[in-house]
Amino acid sequence: MKRGDAAEFGVQLLNVYFHGADSYYSIGTFKWNGAGDGIRTRDINLGKVALYQLSYSRPAGETLVSHGRRGVSKFETSRASQSHRKIIHLVTVFGIHTGMKPNFPVTLFALFLCVFGAHAADPIETWPQWRGPQRTGLAPGGAWPDRLDGVRQLWRVELDKGYSGAIVSADSVFVFETAGGDTELVRSLDRRTGKELWRASWPGKISVPFYAKRSGDWVRSTPAFHGDTLYVGGMEEVLVALDAKTGKERWRVDFPKRFKTPKPDFGFASSALVDGAHLYVQAANSIVKLDAKTGAMIWRKLEHGDGVMESGAFSSPVLAKIAGQRQLLVQTRTHLHGLNPETGTDLWAQMVPNFRGMNILTPVVHGDSIFTSTYQNDSYLFQVSANGTGGFEVKELWRNKAKGYMSTPVIHGGMAYLHLANQRFTCIDLKTGETRWTSTPFGRYWSMALRGDKILALDENGTAHLVRTNAERFELLDSKELTKSEAWGHVAIAGNELFIRELTAITAYRWHGGLAAEATK
Repeated sequence: MKRGDAAEFGVQLLNVYFHGADSYYSIGTFKWNGAGDGIRTRDINLGKVALYQLSYSRPAGETLVSHGRRGVSKFETSRASQSHRKIIHLVTVFGIHTGMKPNFPVTLFALFLCVFGAHAADPIETWPQWRGPQRTGLAPGGAWPDRLDGVRQLWRVELDKGYSGAIVSADSVFVFETAGGDTELVRSLDRRTGKELWRASWPGKISVPFYAKRSGDWVRSTPAFHGDTLYVGGMEEVLVALDAKTGKERWRVDFPKRFKTPKPDFGFASSALVDGAHLYVQAANSIVKLDAKTGAMIWRKLEHGDGVMESGAFSSPVLAKIAGQRQLLVQTRTHLHGLNPETGTDLWAQMVPNFRGMNILTPVVHGDSIFTSTYQNDSYLFQVSANGTGGFEVKELWRNKAKGYMSTPVIHGGMAYLHLANQRFTCIDLKTGETRWTSTPFGRYWSMALRGDKILALDENGTAHLVRTNAERFELLDSKELTKSEAWGHVAIAGNELFIRELTAITAYRWHGGLAAEATK
């Protein structure tokens, strides 16, 4: 909608969608204020059940729709049903013209709240799981500045060793560590101050093979937070559900004991996926679906061998709609699969070339295609399509000699931005498979988050790099050393706050100087 079209529209709700079985994200309501170039974003903070406003300006003539996602608010209801989703969908598709009441979208939201109730934290301000709110590396929020000099430390807490990324809720930061070599420890810290709120621990240790010893024997899996529960996976493949407010244990699943499988040689490295009332876990040399409230098994699929080259999993599962059907993507140490998340039926499978089963990246979805890259092999794009008889088929669209390692890429503008095993950073055109550019070396590992057209990457040495997505050239905007310690845990970004899981500490930072009022997609 351009400025000249303002007279035709009153209030316009650009988009609303739901995430998971019982969580919804409202993307914002835009109102032209009738004068100048001001655009006022009005949204609903459903965590507090109150209205709030953000104001900002844009050049005359710029289209409203190009602004993307604005003022994201999240709300949840344990009574979510298909009828509730239909109400949300109605709000999604309506373009509210001047002939209608201008507060119609707000009225619908208010009605929904009054009838069904709501409670949640704003997803802009949380990082609830591996790779963020959508498990894609996307960090919702205001546009980042072009420099990192406004990033300043808030607090720092010493920890024992661990590779797990931090989990951030509205008021807490959860960290996981190996204490004393034989105990696994979870702590909840006050998000504002770093003060410890509670801790929970249990025995747990794995001695990894000698050739992996330099990476240590400490915890690797990143926990997941949903509702009021924190799900934590220890090195011995024991998954523990904790009350997020108190740390009290609700249930646990010892996968090797339950399924009579050996403990994984490299420890539990995959990160559990929460989807409403269910959990998906790559454990017991398989993929297992659990009831999130009880830990009861619903199904177990893709059982495979327990040899050192195939046991366990390094990758983590994701959910996505592909070829018209919602699918659970699972990358084992040798294959990529698409499963029906309800039944566990294997819809399709694709062998992924690998070296000693080192398929580490989390699969990345682009339309009906999946990108992956493997250690000492190539990068691949696989396309999934319906075969016309109720099934699916998969084919390799292209392969590129770029060799990934441990860093899962982010996608923007049809380009995959990938950190390579040779320590360089590259841009690959997902349509053609062409390498657009490759940088000079930048460390052994990057964990990356995307906001708008900028990537914030943290290398294993504790240096942050701010990169603009650019298909024509590598455009490094700024770099800043945030810590002198190793930092292998995935960076967590919540609003204007950054949480860096160093090897032996957790440090919180705030990006001062003001983020742009617009939220980016």
